Amino acid sequence: MDIAQKLREEGYKVTPQRIAIYNVLYAENNHPTAEMIYQSLREDHPSMSLATVYKTMEIFERIGLVRVLDLGDDCSRYDWDTRNHPHVRCTMCNRINDLHDVQVNCLREEVARHSEYEITRLHVSFEGICPECLRKSSH
Repeated sequence: MDIAQKLREEGYKVTPQRIAIYNVLYAENNHPTAEMIYQSLREDHPSMSLATVYKTMEIFERIGLVRVLDLGDDCSRYDWDTRNHPHVRCTMCNRINDLHDVQVNCLREEVARHSEYEITRLHVSFEGICPECLRKSSH
């Protein structure tokens, strides 16, 4: 996706900070918090503030470039992949992974059928202990 083009189409300025923030989000693919994004950009963009990251993420959510995830770790995480897919979070290290091979559309249809709601967004997440934390805890 051409981030600059999307920003222009939606009436927003294309700034080096916005491009850098999206590039970090896209490249790291670790569902970062605003603080994590800020920390990774601080050295190369010393004039960027944490408030700039938050404001940019609000814009990105508004125009459909990110999904805000609330996965029970008391802070918002961001996902550049806006397609409907579930996530799994490690309750020990807070690592978050996408579950692209898990089909959730049947659940969406069943909820719509039983509730008579028109389901407009799906958010499914799981919690557990990741393989790395399991290995560490068994030693």
